[in-house]
Amino acid sequence: MTARFAVVGLGPRSAAALALVSAVGVVAFGWPLLADPGSGLAHSADAPWLFALLLPLLLAVVAATLADTGLGAKAVAMLGVLAAGGAALRPLGAGAAGLQPMFFLMVVAGRALGPGFGFVVGSVAMFVSALLTGGVGPWLPFQMLAMGWVAMGAGLLPGGDRLRGRGEVALLAAYGAVSSLGYGLVMNLQGWPYLLGMGTGVSFVPGDPLPENLRRYVAYVLTTSLGWDVPRALLTAGLVAACGGTVLRALRRATRRAAFDVPTHFAPPPDGERRAARSKS
Repeated sequence: MTARFAVVGLGPRSAAALALVSAVGVVAFGWPLLADPGSGLAHSADAPWLFALLLPLLLAVVAATLADTGLGAKAVAMLGVLAAGGAALRPLGAGAAGLQPMFFLMVVAGRALGPGFGFVVGSVAMFVSALLTGGVGPWLPFQMLAMGWVAMGAGLLPGGDRLRGRGEVALLAAYGAVSSLGYGLVMNLQGWPYLLGMGTGVSFVPGDPLPENLRRYVAYVLTTSLGWDVPRALLTAGLVAACGGTVLRALRRATRRAAFDVPTHFAPPPDGERRAARSKS
């Protein structure tokens, strides 16, 4: 019998929940590009509303995944352990030159747990790490969404049931580098419309055509954050190449032994044990 490696599949309800939360995220990140020139640009105003919307959507992803797959408390416990592990790794980088080792664990966890739980692991890990490092601010819900996408993307990579060994590690290392760069690209979009003001050649200009603003945005990324994003990508790819296979095997072994998909039944004791218990009482 083939071992079940993809712990959490993506059923119709969990796919719908992920599509909904991702659509909310795309709108939250991209609305300034299409906003009216007279509208406020600072995400500090809409971040509390996004955070209030994001939390029930995360719960909806978990509930939909459980409903689609029949998994129970043991799978949720594994999710919590991985989220806590990712949160513990974040302070090790301390933000120095963009070096954040938590990306490594989020990529591997997303591959091992699947896209639904991967998204939740990434989002919850970012939330808990913000509490540990004092990084709570209007950027937090955007970080949660972006990290959730990083882990979810790892769960959506092809070859989940067939690709193993060096090929899988190489695929994950390449994805880790690309997703780390993508995380920086998306997070820059969160702060770009209001951080620089209106007086530079790479500033956001409300009401300008979208291609013009996108050109200025690319220039903004190249001049401000690429020096942080590239080291993060290199570190993530290097950690996956060095340790990804070992961690993947450990996670899969743990999930097989936990037997997430085996239902728990409580059977009554045999008649002999029942009579012995009554006689003692």
